Amino acid sequence: MTSAHPASPSGAPGDAYIHNIGYRHYDGPRLGRAYARRSLFSQSLRGSYGLGRSAKSKVLPLLLLVAMCLPAAIMVAVAVVTKAQALPVGYSRYAVFLQAVIGLYLAAQAPQSVSRDLRFKSIPLYFSRPIERVDYVASKFAAMAAALFILSGLPLLILYVGALLAKLDFLEQTKGLAQGLVAVVLLSLLFAGIGLVVSAVTPRRGFGVAAVIAVLTIPYGAVSAVQGIAFVQGHESAVGWLGLFSPITLIDGVQSTFLGGSSSFPNSLAPTTGAGFVYLLVTLAVIVGCYALLMRRYRKAGL
Repeated sequence: MTSAHPASPSGAPGDAYIHNIGYRHYDGPRLGRAYARRSLFSQSLRGSYGLGRSAKSKVLPLLLLVAMCLPAAIMVAVAVVTKAQALPVGYSRYAVFLQAVIGLYLAAQAPQSVSRDLRFKSIPLYFSRPIERVDYVASKFAAMAAALFILSGLPLLILYVGALLAKLDFLEQTKGLAQGLVAVVLLSLLFAGIGLVVSAVTPRRGFGVAAVIAVLTIPYGAVSAVQGIAFVQGHESAVGWLGLFSPITLIDGVQSTFLGGSSSFPNSLAPTTGAGFVYLLVTLAVIVGCYALLMRRYRKAGL
C-alpha cells in the first residue's frame, strides 16, 4: 500500500491521500463446477471419518470401523486354525448381521454432514457460483454412500483374504465377494438416502441423530415382531412380503433372493423370486425418492 503524500501531522481537512491497495483482476484458471463437486465430495467423505477435524471427531467413526472389521478378523482366524470348509457368515449377509453398527455410524455421521450447513446458514455460500443445488445434493449423497461402502465393504475384503489363506475355493469365494459387494452398494445407497433426508429436516444435530436411529430401528422392530406373529399363526406367505416395510429387511430380502445369502426372517424364510423383484424395485424406488426429496429440501438457497 502506497500513499501519494506523507501523512500530515496537523491532519488538516484539505490534505488528500491516494492509497494503492493492490487489487488486481484474477487471470488464473477457473476450475468450475466439476472441481467444486469433487471438493465438496472429498471434504464430506473425509469429515465422515473425522479427517481434517478435531481428534475427538475421529474416535467414534474409527471405533465403529473397528467394530465392523473385528468379527470378520475373528471369523478368518477361526477358519484358518480349524481348516473350516466355509466361512461362518456369507459375504452378502455380513452387513445385515452387523446392521446395528451401520445404523449407529449413519446416525452419527449423516447429521454432521448436512445439519451444520443448515444450522449456520452456509447453504447460500455453497449455492453461489459455480456450484448449484444438484451439485450439492449429489456430492453429499455420494460422500455418505461412499463412507458407508467403506464401512461395510472393508470387512468383506478381510473375509475374502482370510478365505483364500484358509485355502477355500477361489472361484466360490470370488463369486461370494462380488455378491457381497453388490449387497453393500445397495445398502450404502439406501441408508445414505434415508439418513440424509431425515437429517436435512432439522438443523439440530441431536434431533437428527435421534430421528435416524428411530427411522432405522422402529420399523425393523415392528416388522420383525409382525413377521414372528404371522409365522406362528401359519401365515408363512405373508412373512416375505412384510419385509418390504423396513430398510434393513429390504436389503435382507434382496440379498437372500438374488445374492446367495440366507434370510434373517423367521425360520429363514426367504421371499419368492417374484417377491424378490418387488424388493429390488422398492429398494431402488426408495433410493431415487430420497434423492428427489433432498433436491426438494434444498430448492431454496436461503434455508
